[in-house]
Amino acid sequence: MNFSFSEEQKSIRELARGILDKEVGHERLKAIEAGDQWFDAPLWGTLAEAGLLGIAVPEEAGGMGFGFAELCILLEEIGRAVAPLPVFSTLVLAGLPIARFGSDEQKAAFLTPLVGGEMLLTAALVDERSGDLERPATRARRDGSDWLLDGSKAFVPMAAQSRRMLVPAAADDGVGLFLVDPSAAGVTLIESRLANGQNVAFIRLDGVRVAAEDVLGGAIGNGSEQLHWIQERALVALAALQVGVSSRALEITAAYVSERVQFGVPIGSFQAVQHRAANGYIDVQAMRWVMWRAAWLLSQERPAERAAAVAKFWAADGGSRLANSAQHLHGGIGVDRDYPIHRYFLWSKSLEMTLGGVPQQLADIGRDMARTGPPRH
Repeated sequence: MNFSFSEEQKSIRELARGILDKEVGHERLKAIEAGDQWFDAPLWGTLAEAGLLGIAVPEEAGGMGFGFAELCILLEEIGRAVAPLPVFSTLVLAGLPIARFGSDEQKAAFLTPLVGGEMLLTAALVDERSGDLERPATRARRDGSDWLLDGSKAFVPMAAQSRRMLVPAAADDGVGLFLVDPSAAGVTLIESRLANGQNVAFIRLDGVRVAAEDVLGGAIGNGSEQLHWIQERALVALAALQVGVSSRALEITAAYVSERVQFGVPIGSFQAVQHRAANGYIDVQAMRWVMWRAAWLLSQERPAERAAAVAKFWAADGGSRLANSAQHLHGGIGVDRDYPIHRYFLWSKSLEMTLGGVPQQLADIGRDMARTGPPRH
């Protein structure tokens, strides 16, 4: 396991940070937040022009042909900038599975326009009637060569804005993943917003017809294994976003307590403030290292179920703790929406709860240990 970045990986970080630092400013974010869409379309186009949307897309589909580790570098930079971009839903939840399991026709139809910034994609992983992502309660039944889907999905990110959503459903002969048009007959979307402003939807599927060519990979039966593969990467991707959010929140807070004067001295000279900032630094480093360990395992296609849960646990636990500290150390200005720190708190809270917070990750780790035992190293 080597935690040093290659020159190509360093270049990806520098490119992403350079674009985001230049383009994502406080006034631009305020303007987007005042609207009804959590999406900076011009910035999405800029990332497409730079090739960053195709980091983990195969070269034959127009991408850069890198892997999951490089995608995590981009995600960390997105979190650092709190950029309103659906990188997680489009590139991770949908793009990665299509690249891995999709047919050649599906890769051409969806990945090529994704790389060009012409198409948003998403996935409806959370089933309203099942707490197990790998065993959806949503049902799929055959109708000739087509499929009909019935069920309900919750917290689907950017559903109304996406061209297709990846919908897991169980059939008599196994679980399948279906590429569903959100505007198809039988799909009902009820839009809502997360704490950070992101558009999500609750979705009802009533006999939604899906053609055979829109079944991921062309067949069903191994959908549970595919969902396991997706879940591991989704958890680590959320952790990567949180590392970016928390590290930048700590930087902003450190600068503030160094400049804010009280009783004639910077408040950063107070021991209690120093201790809380130091605890935040420890949390960020712990979050970063467990995230990169899990990302490295996944980039090598090695088992990472427990490592992914540990990364998400630290992201949820440490991220929440640091967000609270950052708000507290800022005092009253921490809740002033004309000051940027509030965005990092809201992003941390959204990331904490997405795909399960601390209790769920601890339960998953416990079940894995009961099944496989403690590590032997």
